[in-house]
Amino acid sequence: MNLARTHATEIWYAGLESVLAESLVRREVVVHGETLSVGGYSYRRSDFDRVIVVGAGKAGTAMATGLAAAIGDWLPVTGFVNVPEGTETEPGPIRLHPARPAMVNEPTQTGVWGTDEILSLVGSAKPRDLCIALISGGGSALMPAPIDGVTLAEKLEVTRFLSSSGANIAELNTVRKHLSRVKGGGLLRACRAGELVTLVLSDVLGDPLDLIASGATVPDTSTAQDAIKVLAKYDVSRSLPLAIYRTLAQDRATDSPTCHATTIVIGNNAVAVDEAGMRAEGLGYNHVMQVAKQCEGFAEDVGRHLAKMTVDMLNADPQDHRLDCLITGGEPVVKLVGEDVRGRGGRNQQLVLAAYQYLLGQSLTDEQWSRICILSGGTDGEDGPTDAAGAFIDADVHQQAMQLGLDVSDSLARNDAYTFFTCAGGLLVTGPTGTNVCDVRVALVTPV
Repeated sequence: MNLARTHATEIWYAGLESVLAESLVRREVVVHGETLSVGGYSYRRSDFDRVIVVGAGKAGTAMATGLAAAIGDWLPVTGFVNVPEGTETEPGPIRLHPARPAMVNEPTQTGVWGTDEILSLVGSAKPRDLCIALISGGGSALMPAPIDGVTLAEKLEVTRFLSSSGANIAELNTVRKHLSRVKGGGLLRACRAGELVTLVLSDVLGDPLDLIASGATVPDTSTAQDAIKVLAKYDVSRSLPLAIYRTLAQDRATDSPTCHATTIVIGNNAVAVDEAGMRAEGLGYNHVMQVAKQCEGFAEDVGRHLAKMTVDMLNADPQDHRLDCLITGGEPVVKLVGEDVRGRGGRNQQLVLAAYQYLLGQSLTDEQWSRICILSGGTDGEDGPTDAAGAFIDADVHQQAMQLGLDVSDSLARNDAYTFFTCAGGLLVTGPTGTNVCDVRVALVTPV
């Protein structure tokens, strides 16, 4: 492994390690004698009889593990959390329910059953119960509960359609909230505990609480009309099921919450980018950090911009105070081609492949190639329906791609970056990480 890749990988992993969910929860939840401190809020043992834990997300297992360890024997604990298949651990006081297959970020009937269990549990809570909800990225797919009048298949069709059309997470979750019994504050309204505390590991840029996992435990700021506007933007021909439009057109009254609710963000993309920057500084790089606050647009555009910045750093006058490492965070989108020609990949792999396409047009020398690396990965360890977190491009990957005669343009056009980087040796594979705070990218140039 060359120096550029070694350093880029080390910097990226430093960002990842700073947002591992179990340690974040244990940092925020601490028992001090009779008092449980949660993110600066205090709860006295004498005010409660038990702790109920619910939630959903890719980091659900790690968050539940950290919470159970932090609470210890302060009070009896029971709970139910929907998690991705393969991440669940041995049964304990908090049941970890595999609600969807690994690497398939879509709702399932098993997930619906688990969500019904969650709603039943919070609905049976008493005023002397303390309910703690664990919410992380992927919670929308892991906690499905279609509203009356809409089937799971119809809701899934809407989600797939919007995702493949390039809808961003805010647009997608706006629609999902109004087709669900649990999203958009549904879990909050169902909860009968005296207190509901939500710990959030944010995977939405800017940390809008009503959009993270579709805002199950916070009041909804959107309306059904907002959801209809999103559909009008993408489903111009109104090809989606009629039941979707009919349901959204109904004026549905909702109950007011009965419990006191508190929401605490324990980690986000900015935390990961900041820690990655500290590691870059420790390795001697003059770095710049950028964190997107809203949707960045298409992955290909972000990739090409990152490549341009890399070339600018490469060509800078070494006598000047130069920048040689760029660390960015965000979450772009990919518009998918038809299934008949579509390959495999995810937004990070597509981004890096677009960056590589730009670099190929810059006539770089072998010496210049040896000094650069561009890496992009999802902090959850999943990038699209693949087993990779993302991809990277460096001199070795470039050389392998040239030797094999791989077609960059064709792979980009067919959303087939996974196949490309499998052949070229440029996949970033981490396995499930137990966290999810969007994507972190590293672009660097090693010294001469």
